[in-house]
Amino acid sequence: MHPLENVIWNALTTRQDEFSESFGQARRFMPEVTALGAFREPTPEGYESLAGLVGTRGTVALFLDEPYQPRAGWEVIAGAPLLQMVCEDGSAQPGSLVHSDPELVVLGDADSPEMIELTTLTKPGPFGKRTHELGTYLGIRRERKLVAMAGERMKVPGWTEVSAVCTHPQHTGHGYARILMMEVMRRIRSRGETPLLHVREDNVRAIELYRRLGFNSRKRLHFAVLRKDVS
Repeated sequence: MHPLENVIWNALTTRQDEFSESFGQARRFMPEVTALGAFREPTPEGYESLAGLVGTRGTVALFLDEPYQPRAGWEVIAGAPLLQMVCEDGSAQPGSLVHSDPELVVLGDADSPEMIELTTLTKPGPFGKRTHELGTYLGIRRERKLVAMAGERMKVPGWTEVSAVCTHPQHTGHGYARILMMEVMRRIRSRGETPLLHVREDNVRAIELYRRLGFNSRKRLHFAVLRKDVS
């Protein structure tokens, strides 16, 4: 299997096993890290394992190869088509950081409340109070306030995901997303790995930026946030 097939499962069973909780054929990240989870296969047994993992009224976010089909015991909270994009051509990155670019700061535990605030406002995808532990997260501050960020989330052999790319609505138009992504990607490549990302298919503006940075669509996925019913 290619490392990017069933990517959440592969992350949780390889490079990010330390963040994993498991039950039968299902795994998820610790809830305080992120809501993402997966099963070995989308079979009845897979969903039964997932139910045992999340418990009654528990929620989990999945990446599925096919649109989610209603099934007994689960309620759909949210969903959207996704693109999985990869940047295999390192020469495609336009330009480099220059002296006039804003300072990038490494974000950590002390910055978690601000990271939660920014991602809650901009909604780049599931982000928990410990998501920043999954990899390096970089930010840009203006008047001491965090106004933009990007970092590393899922990791599978040979690949690292660029994630949580977001800018406060009052600070858009300055190229902050491009600047942050270029540095995150540079760090990923310095380890001999290849960057990937996931983006809502309807986020046209973001997809245009990612293509300019050298990303190409690899496959279409379906994001589904499910809640376990009481039944």
